[in-house]
Amino acid sequence: MRIEFGREICGELSSAQTREWLVTNGIGGYASGTVAGLLSRRYHGLLIAALQPPLGRTLLLAKLDEVAVYDRNTYALHTNRWADGSVDPHGYRQIEYFELEGTIPMWRFACADALLEKRIWMQQGANTTYVRYTLSRATQPLKLTLTALVNYRDHHGDTHSHEQMNVSPVERGICVTAEPNATPLYLLSDALQEPLRDASVTPAHNWYYNFDLAIERERGLTESEDHLHAATFEVTLNPGESIVFVASTTPQPNLDGSKALKLHREREQKLLNLWKHNRPGTIAPNQKWPDWLDRLVLAADQFIVNRPVPDIPEGKTIIAGYPWFSDWGRDTMISLPGLTIATGRLEIARSILLTFAKYVVRGTIPNRFPDAGDVPEYNTVDATLWYFEAIRSYYDATADDELLTELFPVLADIIDWHCRGTRYNIHLDAGDGLLYAGAAGMQLTWMDAKVDDWVVTPRIGKPIEINALWYCALRTIAKFARQLGKPAREYEAIADRTLAKFSRFWNPTTGYCYDLLDSPAGDDAVLRPNQIFAVSLPGRGAKGYAPLMPPLQQRGIVDACGRSLLTSYGLRSLAPHHPDYQGSYSGTQFQRDGAYHQGTTWGWLLGAFVLAHLQVHGDRAQAKQYLEPIAQHLLAHGLGTCSEIFDGDPPMTARGCIAQAWTVAAVLQAWVATEQ
Repeated sequence: MRIEFGREICGELSSAQTREWLVTNGIGGYASGTVAGLLSRRYHGLLIAALQPPLGRTLLLAKLDEVAVYDRNTYALHTNRWADGSVDPHGYRQIEYFELEGTIPMWRFACADALLEKRIWMQQGANTTYVRYTLSRATQPLKLTLTALVNYRDHHGDTHSHEQMNVSPVERGICVTAEPNATPLYLLSDALQEPLRDASVTPAHNWYYNFDLAIERERGLTESEDHLHAATFEVTLNPGESIVFVASTTPQPNLDGSKALKLHREREQKLLNLWKHNRPGTIAPNQKWPDWLDRLVLAADQFIVNRPVPDIPEGKTIIAGYPWFSDWGRDTMISLPGLTIATGRLEIARSILLTFAKYVVRGTIPNRFPDAGDVPEYNTVDATLWYFEAIRSYYDATADDELLTELFPVLADIIDWHCRGTRYNIHLDAGDGLLYAGAAGMQLTWMDAKVDDWVVTPRIGKPIEINALWYCALRTIAKFARQLGKPAREYEAIADRTLAKFSRFWNPTTGYCYDLLDSPAGDDAVLRPNQIFAVSLPGRGAKGYAPLMPPLQQRGIVDACGRSLLTSYGLRSLAPHHPDYQGSYSGTQFQRDGAYHQGTTWGWLLGAFVLAHLQVHGDRAQAKQYLEPIAQHLLAHGLGTCSEIFDGDPPMTARGCIAQAWTVAAVLQAWVATEQ
């Protein structure tokens, strides 16, 4: 699937600035920006380095302002919008063509009969960004000037500074040190190592003030920022020549742009080959898997990053979303089957499962790892239960008894803690076999928006998806116990009790399920999407996993969600007829968090709906139809990837993170399921 735009998109600022690209480095660092080239988020930059992988993400290189001189004419290729609303210069008007080559954004700038190509990518495993320029067509030399604008701040922050940074010349470029203990930034070019090349670098120290950040203004956050002009690079390109500009925290990165580009492309091709080799065969021999799924396989890789832990130096985790999320336990376990198992990367799945086992405390895995600090947060009830689902999915694909033997004591300890009670009043109600969770002021389920002391959807009690997960966890550990020759009867007995009382969730008055039982305010009959998991969870219908609901009730759940919650890109978090429904996710943080789970559409729920629909109706072709709108979504917002959320109201505008792990994973997992 080609993602490409001509002047009809690139030459219109209103459209070019809303399409964003993302490249990543496998250790938590990234680069991101707009097709237009202007900054619109605090998270835009050419090098946001993970200084404490996978976190400690710090903006080092904000942008390069490029100017070309060709045949005595000057062409500004960069675009800036300032705090007063003015746009100067209008470099986007020089963009003749944009394409996403794999995950590499590529621009072609037309300057009379000259065509200058620009590509951006990152080195895997290093805080190093490459920007390569090629004069692919010209009748005479072109002089290119690059103004390097740098910073040194947490990627969540903003800079308004007159502070002095140290800018010093080094071989083939400059070194910028923001403060005595700061990580140095090296800005280098291969052009400066060739004695016959007409190239130079001039250190500078000039602050550029008041870049406008339009999206931050929409989010109710600081809407302008300053960046430091640290150096000016100049180089003359002859027709057919290329030069590479490198931004890195490494003093001597590889400056061979051709070799670095070749390695990047070879790696992406290996990922696609692995995907094609491992995916199931199509139902009809003459049918072809759509090319847009290849895009999602490459997008899936962007979320998988290193998290070294004791005894596992090659430990892995999953970034929940770019640009602002860290690795969350819940998101990681929900995403693991789609990002790794569906794509044939079983060794990655194994590493993630082992990594998180090291963080189990009092029967729970972390909710998230904060950007600052080493202490994980454990305020979650579902992340640990999704951990069971992730292990079950991995074991079903591998029959890896060695891993099962290593993890079984951890899993048994988790079940034990849940039965006797752990943090935040998470405990088994012995009376009905259902899991209770919740404490005042805490948000423990995935509907976790909180503003100051206001928990928007506290869901204290017995949430339906938590108990569907609890039931599956019990059946799973019983299956594992039998496989390892360990006692399984106690787990089966609890699971049978949970199954027997799960019928309490059915609401015959509405024809669908309660979202929550036994809350302080009683049973909650509000129509939310969480009940879809009572039908969709993996294992449903498999040997040893009796269905939680009879067929007619399963159909009632799917049909109710389809009629009231389904949109083109996922399920709404609340039915539109409810008085608390919010159809647009916009405004201040208070307004946005108030709408986050009160009507906003969530992309990851589309996968669950498709799995449930497939189980109830058995129509593979129709199930696939629900996934097809994602193909067009890849052309907007985060290019080649899937957004976190969408408005509940038409036209379901993409919001939130431009790239969300569980959305990508859910679509891949659901599509593969329709082929099996």
